[in-house]
Amino acid sequence: MSNLPLHGLRVLVSGAGVAGPAAALWLSRFGATTTVVEVAPALRTSGFAVDFRGPTHLGVLSKMGVLDELRALQTHAGAMRAVDEEGRQIFELPAEFAGGDIEVLRRDLSRVFHDHSADRAEYLFDDAVTELAHTAEGVHVDFARGASRTFDVVIGADGLHSGVRRLAFGAEAEYVRHLGYYLAGWDLPNDLRVGTTPEQYNVPGRMASVAADQRELGRAGAFVVFASPRLEYDWHDIDQHKKLIADALAGMRWHVPRLLDSLREAPELYFDSISRVTVHHWSSGRVALLGDAGFGLTLGGMGVGTSVVGAYVLAGELAAAGGDHRTAFAAYERRLRSYAGRWQRASNPGQFLAPSTAMRLRLRNGMFRSSLVRRMLVASTTSLATKFDLPDYAALAT
Repeated sequence: MSNLPLHGLRVLVSGAGVAGPAAALWLSRFGATTTVVEVAPALRTSGFAVDFRGPTHLGVLSKMGVLDELRALQTHAGAMRAVDEEGRQIFELPAEFAGGDIEVLRRDLSRVFHDHSADRAEYLFDDAVTELAHTAEGVHVDFARGASRTFDVVIGADGLHSGVRRLAFGAEAEYVRHLGYYLAGWDLPNDLRVGTTPEQYNVPGRMASVAADQRELGRAGAFVVFASPRLEYDWHDIDQHKKLIADALAGMRWHVPRLLDSLREAPELYFDSISRVTVHHWSSGRVALLGDAGFGLTLGGMGVGTSVVGAYVLAGELAAAGGDHRTAFAAYERRLRSYAGRWQRASNPGQFLAPSTAMRLRLRNGMFRSSLVRRMLVASTTSLATKFDLPDYAALAT
């Protein structure tokens, strides 16, 4: 519709994970001609459960029109339980901490956002941005497969290892700080007959967890974390990833030998570092960063919710500014930076999940046996997610 504030604005979004489709949904509603490019051949099916908590997160999901649909897809995850090698409980964190107000599988969230935006936005799978050049007409973009095109605005929502950030801002090493840990996850048959409450087993610097799939009890998901200096490896070599994981967890007891057996047969695997992204300015010319590309913290607990809020604010500020990217990008960063920074600075999730020394492991276990500490933990995470004055841009959309 020609009366929409972004009518005629050509926007390229790189990344079809979560932040990208969320931005595409809003940009298209505001009238922009939106294209989403994704290096994977289809929507990804790997990844962990993600959660939303508090009125800020839920308010944006409601404005997007997806809240009821996501409620129907909830994992209904319960507590998170730490056990010893005999399976005896050490402590248990409540469901409010582990799963927030709504927890869904990342693949379900990505699909819902895609489905709600695909009727208005163009999706290009199995392709990637290879070059960006500012011109008088906008941003000239070269693709690995498709023909070159020009856009008015480019949004990098392509994750921790963002290609758009590398092209427009500089090398990854300038912005991504390794926090001393790696994590991995994969699916396996539930021949261990574990329940749906995740159980995690620790030795210093290493953690392994497993739980049954909430909707298919014959399947289970493994999740592991281990301390390590930065590793050099091929991001696309799954066999190399499997070897790194197996070597790191060698000698652990409990269910770990069975989990490593299943790893060898896993057709798909999530593997990455736990890292923090710090970019001093989230935009450069007509290019802006969103989600993990600009303010990520792997497994930080609030990253997905903040990315979804960020997509709403970025698209909303573009709409409020009538497509003026200079005004919009400055307002987006001014509104969101302190909100994103609170959770991003809160902790190193690796130290929580896999304390690096025996003493730190004993301290963590002892601390979380306290019901007072558990209540304070839930309250603090909800507070981090909630303290944000959510603007109302929805009236600008259809």
